[in-house]
Amino acid sequence: MLRKNFFSSDEIEKIVKDFRTAGLSDEEVAIMDFAQKVVKAAHEIKPDEIDVLRNFGLEDEEIFDIILAASARSFFAQALDSTGTQPDKSYLKHVGDLTQVLAVGRPYEDIEE
Repeated sequence: MLRKNFFSSDEIEKIVKDFRTAGLSDEEVAIMDFAQKVVKAAHEIKPDEIDVLRNFGLEDEEIFDIILAASARSFFAQALDSTGTQPDKSYLKHVGDLTQVLAVGRPYEDIEE
C-alpha cells in the first residue's frame, strides 16, 4: 500500500533501515518514533510523548489509531513469526524487490518468486 500510493521502493527501504534519516517530515518521524515505542515499550510511554503528536495537530482519535495500527501489526507479525509462517506468492508479487527488506525479525527462507 505504501509503495502503491506514497513511496518508491528506495524510499521504503530507507524508511525500514532508519526512518529518522529517510527524508520523512518531522511529523512522520514523530509518528514512527511513537509507533516504535508502542511496539517495543508501551508501558514506558509518558504523556509528554503523546503531547509531541498533539503539537503536530494530531487529535486523540488519530493517536489512538496509531496505537491500534502499531499494536495490531506487531501482534500479527509475532503470530506469524512464532508459527514459522512464510509469505505466499501473492504477497511476494506485491512487495517484489522489497521482500527481504520487509522481513523484519525472522528472515524468509528460500522463497520462490
